[in-house]
Amino acid sequence: MSDNQRAITEEQWHRAALIWDYHQMHHQLRPATAQVFPRGEAVHFREHALTLGVPAHAILLEPNAGNTGQNITLSRQALTAAGIHPTTVLLVSKPYMERRSYATARKLWPDVEVLCTSEPMELDDYVKSIGDDKLVLDMLVADLQRVIEYPKLGFAIGQKVPEDIREATPASPAASSPSDPPRPGPGLHRRHPHPS
Repeated sequence: MSDNQRAITEEQWHRAALIWDYHQMHHQLRPATAQVFPRGEAVHFREHALTLGVPAHAILLEPNAGNTGQNITLSRQALTAAGIHPTTVLLVSKPYMERRSYATARKLWPDVEVLCTSEPMELDDYVKSIGDDKLVLDMLVADLQRVIEYPKLGFAIGQKVPEDIREATPASPAASSPSDPPRPGPGLHRRHPHPS
């Protein structure tokens, strides 16, 4: 057991699990713009798609985005330039980013249906894959802060955040100490149109 695991209480894990579940949209997936895969981490995902047998001509590459808002805006532009006007888009993100990705896409591309998904994974398995308990809990809390704050800044649509989820926010060990507030992820307090 790592030092980070010893520092996190059962109550904090319970609260983290509530936030983890809240972030995931659990959309029922169906084919959406099957010919193209405009995703973040463009080059990596393009290579992965090719290894899965997706033909190169079916992939549009958009490598310039630096955050979620740019991913959506620049991917939309790439599709339009290719003469593709989808009615449904599929966003693939990290499990704790589904809800924020959805809200950002709905704000920036309101005329399409947005479906979100991520690798099916339990919180414990995700923590093991990252190897840093505190970092994962901080990411969960930071993304929840973005879900709450970004609509006020005009970056995303508002979403209902149940009270038990809001109360679970101090799940991060950093968040439980007033002298050591949770680290917001990049862009949380930015006041320009390109949040992460």
